[in-house]
Amino acid sequence: MIRVAVVDDLLGVLSLYKELRPNDEVLEGDFAREKWAEIINDEQTFIIVAEIDGLLASSCALTLNKSIANGARPYALIEHVITSNQFRRQGLSAKVLSFAIDLAWQKGCCKVMLLSGAQLSGAHAVYESVGFNADIEKGFVIKHPQLR
Repeated sequence: MIRVAVVDDLLGVLSLYKELRPNDEVLEGDFAREKWAEIINDEQTFIIVAEIDGLLASSCALTLNKSIANGARPYALIEHVITSNQFRRQGLSAKVLSFAIDLAWQKGCCKVMLLSGAQLSGAHAVYESVGFNADIEKGFVIKHPQLR
């Protein structure tokens, strides 16, 4: 089942993110629940999840950004695309991405952007399979010096 995450999905999402970003600081207790509640209650942010037999198997984050360009239509950004190792090669990343893209169109977005590690060619093939085109625009990133 592909759906928008709810408050009870915190531990499952944290588990997926641990696979995606194993060196990140571990979020625990009240702090994790507080930050998760902020995300879940934010009308511009959606965590999309694929659930299989009660386990979160795949996820991506969709954020809507307000704009005065393009007829004041928002644009969307997708980040943190992850499928758990035990559920890979089942098309789940494509399914959560397609759900997120459809949701962005429903919310009136003019475009959806996605950043990916430059070396992740396998992931890039998945992104292209759902319609992303790396030749339309070029993304640039600058990271906080302490978080590189």
